[in-house]
Amino acid sequence: MSPSMTKIAATALILAGSVSLGGCATKGFVREQVATVNQRVDALDQRLQQTDGTARQALAEAQSASAQSQANGQRLDQLNGRVDGVEQRLAEAQRKRARN
Repeated sequence: MSPSMTKIAATALILAGSVSLGGCATKGFVREQVATVNQRVDALDQRLQQTDGTARQALAEAQSASAQSQANGQRLDQLNGRVDGVEQRLAEAQRKRARN
């Protein structure tokens, strides 16, 4: 190669190297970007924990309501039996009155 071609090649290599290295991020820039992302992740994590707490509370309340509903159903069954007994006695009393 001729000396002028060597100088041109060297200059081109240096120019290409400086352009490619100019795109590298500095540590400060990366830390800044990571800090922003970390803040968003922390905020989302906090919201997720709040949502999880709300869901757990809703589940506990639903289970409590279900238990209360079952207890109320049992109580209604007992009362229905008592009402049926009272109706039978009332019907018998009315039949006895009708005979007399």
